[in-house]
Amino acid sequence: MNNEDYILNGNDYWPASILDGLTSHRFMDQDFDFYPDVPTNLYDALCHNAFVLPDSVCIVDDSGKTYTFIEFLKLVDNFSNMLFYNYHVGPSSHIALLLYNGIEFCVSFLAIIKLGGIMIPLPTKYKKEEILSLIRKSNLTGIILDQSFQTWFEPSFDSLPYFTICVNGDYENCGLPLSEENYFTTAVSCTARAADTAIIMFTSGTTSRSKGVMITNYNIMHAVAVYQKIFHITSNDTSIIPVPIYHVTGLIGLFGLFIYTGGCIHLHKLFNAKRVLYEIEKYQISFLHGSPTVFSLLLELADSYTSLPSLRILACGSSNMPKQKILQLHNWLPNAQFRTVYGLTETSSPASIFPDDAALSNFICSSGHPIPGVMFKICDESGNSLPPQRIGSIFVKGTVVLAGYYHQETELFQNDWLDTGDLGYFNPEGYLYIVDRKKDMINRGGEKICSFDVENALYNLEGVREAAVVGILDAIYGEVPAAMVVPEQGFLMTEESIKKQLSSQLAKFQIPTKVIVAKALPLTPNSKINKRAIKRIITQNLNKNSVK
Repeated sequence: MNNEDYILNGNDYWPASILDGLTSHRFMDQDFDFYPDVPTNLYDALCHNAFVLPDSVCIVDDSGKTYTFIEFLKLVDNFSNMLFYNYHVGPSSHIALLLYNGIEFCVSFLAIIKLGGIMIPLPTKYKKEEILSLIRKSNLTGIILDQSFQTWFEPSFDSLPYFTICVNGDYENCGLPLSEENYFTTAVSCTARAADTAIIMFTSGTTSRSKGVMITNYNIMHAVAVYQKIFHITSNDTSIIPVPIYHVTGLIGLFGLFIYTGGCIHLHKLFNAKRVLYEIEKYQISFLHGSPTVFSLLLELADSYTSLPSLRILACGSSNMPKQKILQLHNWLPNAQFRTVYGLTETSSPASIFPDDAALSNFICSSGHPIPGVMFKICDESGNSLPPQRIGSIFVKGTVVLAGYYHQETELFQNDWLDTGDLGYFNPEGYLYIVDRKKDMINRGGEKICSFDVENALYNLEGVREAAVVGILDAIYGEVPAAMVVPEQGFLMTEESIKKQLSSQLAKFQIPTKVIVAKALPLTPNSKINKRAIKRIITQNLNKNSVK
């Protein structure tokens, strides 16, 4: 067996019902596996559903206002006319959205896609200077922003090199500048092609180092088609967007998916666990896609909602969900399948998906199989492919992988393989396991410590809600593990008690030398655990104590 035989090909692991119709298509001088009956872009998908399901509710806004597919399409067409005739938005125009989860974001996004433009979602959790830093990288044609950010751009509106549209704050109705005149203007045709870049989404690193991921229409449409086929999403399904819509999960894994499938999506401006559970029960929500943090917060309220029979799929991405949490979710919601999703912004959301209920599987801690049209390989430091059970760098290629980084050399390994930055392995059954982020691997005097292993041991302790492990500098060993732990409500935990309990699960060198018990873990704007901030907090705490 040569090195290139050690490739995990998603087309080898899914049943015929999911692979049916998958054929080779050529995009951007490359051959990709693609479903030929999928619309070219999300605007075309909306048009289809507005024709076959005109009066079905498409979106429920944060205020509770409903929009049918035909109503939503009219808003999109109206606004696209305004953008085209008033601001000359067209192919390759760069339009940033600084908007919360709401109808204004959804209308703007699909109007931009219709015109062949490129939408750049900006994180509403960022500070002013962080937003301005991303804008400087974006070569903007225009920006559409919530009125709460208006002062960031005043008094220089007229002198900006791009146009600005501020939503009017009428949250009972669409706050965009729409009019009957715009709607009845000669309609603009959809010009978006499959290979056109539709989104530039900045990664969640520091703004100085964040990269603009260019996502094409075919990336988006293959991602939503795969989600639909694997999760069997239909027009009867309903969901909530409990994560920021500017994140790839919210934008493609939820909003895009439900525009494609014809289901109903509920938009929440901000995440609130009590509200999510209330609406799951009230509106019979069937599909939920969130991060481990989202599901951990929902678990804390399980006693208030002992039965949620409408839920059938719990999709979890962003980072590893500890085994104990998966089992707790299963005990609470036994009828809902827990389906781990592994992906990156660079893979348009999904790269691998667990094929059935992870809670009932021997491979519960795995990230599942590569999706159709995607391949993985594990490489050593020399770039050689590794066989099963050998840990190395995870590389991915396929239909959902980014077209490139905006104004940067695309960091592809060779023959269009993308280095994910993660370490992992696959087993003989074709299940992918994520071991750690390369940057999070701890080297204690030559002993390699996987932060995931220590975190899983922490989650095994009774009363731990959240935990994160980082490497901190040490004068003797170079680097040692340290942890931040958030206890569940009502549990009293101390550094000493945590270390004592870990001593029966971990080797001595793996036990964190410092443990901070906190009320919450710091998060990035994309709702991921911010390990850089945790490392800084722990280091500052140690330095403060050493001064004493």
